[in-house]
Amino acid sequence: MTPSVLITGTSSGLGRAAALHFQAQGWNVVATMRAPEREAELTQRDRMLVTRLDVQDVDSIHAAVSAGLARFGRIDALINNAGYGAYGPLEATPFETIRRQFDVNVLGLMATTQALLPHFRANRSGIIVNVSSMGGRMAFPLGTLYHGTKFAVEGLSESLHYELAPLGIRVKVVEPGGMKTDFGGRSLDFSNDVTMEEYQLLIASVLGKLGPMMEKGSLPEDVASIIYAAATDGTDQLRYEAGADAVQILAHRRATDDATFFAGMAALFAPEA
Repeated sequence: MTPSVLITGTSSGLGRAAALHFQAQGWNVVATMRAPEREAELTQRDRMLVTRLDVQDVDSIHAAVSAGLARFGRIDALINNAGYGAYGPLEATPFETIRRQFDVNVLGLMATTQALLPHFRANRSGIIVNVSSMGGRMAFPLGTLYHGTKFAVEGLSESLHYELAPLGIRVKVVEPGGMKTDFGGRSLDFSNDVTMEEYQLLIASVLGKLGPMMEKGSLPEDVASIIYAAATDGTDQLRYEAGADAVQILAHRRATDDATFFAGMAALFAPEA
């Protein structure tokens, strides 16, 4: 039987690359997005169902799962990819921005997972791949919201890893580094208040450093291949680092005590005099 996967956030970037990669490998794909009526390419692909799913709308999650099951008969894997980054000084961030960041990156992921668990449990099988970040295991300045959500994804995934293994359900976490996607554009929500002068030099330094890091990042297609490997390797491995920068930075983080690592990070982002 042809395996089927449901992927969130497939309108662009990594989610789109993952949808195309799984389809190219012979899978049925439920490619979900908030505005499927705008999609022209994926709808033309064989074994591809494009349907609406907004992770902040629980009804749409259940409708997408039902549509996928109606079309393909079963779903074998879930790729929780939908998400975005909210950065900026916490003091300057409206609370609605804080709430939306956690709604999308954490609660939406959990709601989508919860919607598929009855199907996986009935089948005594299933793969859940949660797209985290190297920023789920270390943090950059001004990323209180984003890193908070990705640290949460790491923790909930590790716990689910134990919880679901006896049911035949595997949980995986993919941790990309920088990627050449629109993450710094429409997928980045930056909060600032220029009247808070004390933050402005740090903001300039962080934006000046993170931009080039993203430009040197991995292609989304390369990270998509790691997601596919995680979903299909048949192992109980939990974490998969994706991208040379993620491998290097996370290895350095593991080998370095807190004080040394924090000092190095502070020096890296220190505002120029």
